[in-house]
Amino acid sequence: MTSRWWFYPALVVIALPLLPILLLVFAAILTYPTLPTLETLTDYRPKMPLRVFSAEGTLIGEFGEERRELVKIEEVPELMKKAILAAEDDRFYEHGGVDYIGVLRAAYSNFTSGGVRQGASTITMQVARNFFLSKEKTLSRKFNEMLLSFKIEHNLTKDEILQLYINHIYLGQRSYGFASAAQVYYSKTLNQVTLAEMAMLAGLPKAPAAFNPVVNPERAKVRQMYILRRMHDLGYITTEQFDQAQSEPMATKQSNHRQEFAVNASYVAEMARQEMYDRYQEDAYTQGFSVYTTIRVQDQAAAYAAMRKGVIEYDHRHGYRGPEGFLDLKKNITDEQIDDALEDVQDSDNLIPAVVQSINPKGISVHCKGGQVVEIRGEGLKFAQQTLGNKLALNHRIRIGSLLRVFKNEKDFWEITQLPQIESAFVSANPRNGAIYALVGGFDFYNNQFNHVTQAWRQPGSSFKPFIYSAALEKGFTPASVINDAPLVIDLSQTGEELWQPKNFDGEFAGPMRLRQGLTRSKNLVSIRILQAIGLPYAQDYVTKFGFDKTRIKPFLTMALGAGEVTPMQLMAGYSVFANGGYRIMPYFIQRIEDGQGKLIAQAAAVVAGEGAEQVIDVRNAFTMVNMMQDVVKHGTAMKAMELGRQDLAGKTGTTSDSMDAWFAGFHPTLVAVTWIGYDNPQSLGEKETGGGAALPIWMGYMETMLKDVPQVEYSMPEHVVAARINENGLRDPNGTRIDYFYEEYIPPEQGEIIPEENKPGTLNDQLF
Repeated sequence: MTSRWWFYPALVVIALPLLPILLLVFAAILTYPTLPTLETLTDYRPKMPLRVFSAEGTLIGEFGEERRELVKIEEVPELMKKAILAAEDDRFYEHGGVDYIGVLRAAYSNFTSGGVRQGASTITMQVARNFFLSKEKTLSRKFNEMLLSFKIEHNLTKDEILQLYINHIYLGQRSYGFASAAQVYYSKTLNQVTLAEMAMLAGLPKAPAAFNPVVNPERAKVRQMYILRRMHDLGYITTEQFDQAQSEPMATKQSNHRQEFAVNASYVAEMARQEMYDRYQEDAYTQGFSVYTTIRVQDQAAAYAAMRKGVIEYDHRHGYRGPEGFLDLKKNITDEQIDDALEDVQDSDNLIPAVVQSINPKGISVHCKGGQVVEIRGEGLKFAQQTLGNKLALNHRIRIGSLLRVFKNEKDFWEITQLPQIESAFVSANPRNGAIYALVGGFDFYNNQFNHVTQAWRQPGSSFKPFIYSAALEKGFTPASVINDAPLVIDLSQTGEELWQPKNFDGEFAGPMRLRQGLTRSKNLVSIRILQAIGLPYAQDYVTKFGFDKTRIKPFLTMALGAGEVTPMQLMAGYSVFANGGYRIMPYFIQRIEDGQGKLIAQAAAVVAGEGAEQVIDVRNAFTMVNMMQDVVKHGTAMKAMELGRQDLAGKTGTTSDSMDAWFAGFHPTLVAVTWIGYDNPQSLGEKETGGGAALPIWMGYMETMLKDVPQVEYSMPEHVVAARINENGLRDPNGTRIDYFYEEYIPPEQGEIIPEENKPGTLNDQLF
């Protein structure tokens, strides 16, 4: 017994070194069952943003805290995977979750460097931490991280783990996952990024803010080069690939605090967001819904470009208002300080903020937002020429430090410009089913989110006259009816007003003229006399067939001049009735909605002209109105549109009193579009500004692009319509110079035929008024 006294002390001595290991094993046995389940990984459902797409599937909007785009591991380029492994865990496919060799290597590196300079977290450990654990630096968290890594490795394949990492890791700029980061930093898919760009992206997980190539390009470049060297040392890339990648210039997108898309459709995307929020509340931003709109990319691009061009041209016609502001360029101010100052100035697409750095007799030098310095000379100074001298007050004069807007024109030279104060709206659609092809709700969504297409109630002016003329056709008027364009005095005493003496826009009175001429020349007195003849209550009820709000179209004679209120969307729907043969359609912009798994959860059920849509006017009426509105384009107030070289366009200009609003509404058999231009706080556009001068060019710019290769179309004359030759008196005449169209029951009398005045269908006598 005494001979074995040494056994127990020896046992203790032997057990002491093993005690930490035994305790770790015991702790692991107790902790492992309490670890979270892996359902979050095996049924991966991250927060996915709401995405809005064009009809072709092009992304036009995205909403949510996290930008994310899921990719399968087989879709990730091999070099992208190798760049990630070189940066984070080159032994990923060899270890079981914890890289013991990596731990020893990191410990040795940190010991020799005298500080913590290298970590030992594997990709599996990062997945465990990002999905289940906090980022606090404690032993218990690290212990749980290792146990979770073993559990993950036991239940998932290596490719499944890497796929989770590639899709989930945060990479700066609100982007989660490498596919999203490729879009955010380079506007590319993962299959499109270069080797140098792959290395740049692979460097982000370590410190997304510090190595952000937009914010910290120098540090990002150092990190990129480290990863490229690692890839070369590990044999992932050849020396030739390495040399080419390291010499590739950095070309990340400039940060402007907004996400960019293939086409500017911000107002449409916002409409979709509002619709989705109304349906799903906050879930709209996290469940990965996809909204496919009816917007066509080419249409939207053409509409956006035409509207911006038209508004800028209007703005330039009314002169330069002077610099936007002033930046004190003190001595020794650096380019970085100028860039910082310009960072807070709101962008507006191609109207770039810039600060004047120097002025000389030949021109000025400006520092643009983004760092580019450009010289503006000759024609580029013309718009602001009067502000370059010393005669104006300092705040109106261009001097060193002045904040300007500049842009590069079609001739590829720089000009001074300015942000327009005026607003505009444009919307186009398929007139047969109401599918909206393009919608631009204002000049700049980020400057003014008010959607003028759907929210702006404005007076339509003469663009409303076709609806009054259409009502007249149903009352027995014909295109050949003669109406007197003569002065008129109307007693408004019953309404508390004085006498009203309406005038024509051109200030001239032409006397008796055919109804067709009255519309072509947009004669106000003709429209008023027509409205008097058909009656205000009838006209008010009639126009509601086209979708107008009865409460906003008051039963006053000014209705004939478009004094009611409509939105551009309503006007577009109204003109669609003429274009499609008399059917009322409902404009819509959402084609379908899919959930986060791609399952269809909503589908548009559009009504189609001739296939279920309600017929609200006679096809003969529609045909006759189209024919008269074609004359507006060929011979009337919209004659400028003939520059497009087409014979199948129809429409009507609109200019309100004092030129507060300018419109053009028009169509081709396959495409209807409306444009409006005006101030948010109504004021005159200028006495020479009209719908034909301010709004029509925008419509033309769009139609020129969209109808470029579309064949000419003729409207077929419907049944029970008669074509007859007439003279200037609106009577049938074999020698008449004009062929016109009539309902069978309203054929005008023949020249020389004696018919009582009261029986002449649609012929007006001034005695009626």
